[in-house]
Amino acid sequence: MLTLAIIPARYASSRLPAKPLAMIGNQTMIQRVYTQASLCKDLDEVIVATDDARIYDHVLAFGGKAHMTLPTHPSGTDRCAEVAANVAGKFDIILNIQGDEPFLNPVQISELIRMFDYADTQIATLGKKITTLAELTDEKEAKIALDDTQRALYFSRSPIPYLKGIPQNEWLQHGAFYKHIGLYGFRTEVLKQIPALPVSALERAESLEQLRWLSHFVVRVGFTDFETFAIDTPADLEEAQKIALDFDNNNHKS
Repeated sequence: MLTLAIIPARYASSRLPAKPLAMIGNQTMIQRVYTQASLCKDLDEVIVATDDARIYDHVLAFGGKAHMTLPTHPSGTDRCAEVAANVAGKFDIILNIQGDEPFLNPVQISELIRMFDYADTQIATLGKKITTLAELTDEKEAKIALDDTQRALYFSRSPIPYLKGIPQNEWLQHGAFYKHIGLYGFRTEVLKQIPALPVSALERAESLEQLRWLSHFVVRVGFTDFETFAIDTPADLEEAQKIALDFDNNNHKS
């Protein structure tokens, strides 16, 4: 089973322009993501998918692989699908790795790939157990309802499942809740179909694109203990600079 990781990266960003080329310590954000992904031994290849020549040239300059895509894609998933169409027949599994998570743990990628050991898995993603009430009720955090085989039943910004008859501040003591970690894996033929799927009413209501996929494909969720840190704002970038000091020191020692 050959596996490709694609890192979609666009230059334009309303909250943090030129985000992929932002410096974090002595490396750009996109180089850090690429490096972390490349450390996963379960991957056969890593490619950055971008619509901007500055990002493309930078990736080649640090020794990475990049692919130019159309500038009109509405999401990173659609950008990955364009690359999938160009490599059809070569890779069995294609992963969409977020280009704004510079401290990605390679173990998370392996956890995601293992979900394809289930023959019926068409799309895979990750979940992390929720441990605080603040996290459970945060609408920015998508939550997942699962069946007993780790198939996703629903994604929501609301706390799910609902525990009837129990005060919400006691829910974590009586049930297991999982938040969504935004790494995705697709069987290649499935990814190529994604851009043609119509936006669903549930996706529009929750503003979660994975709800569109649930109507068409089996989505299985792997569990991870590792937290992620996505950079969306200048404040996030400032925090990332602090994290990078410990991160780089620990990696250098290991």
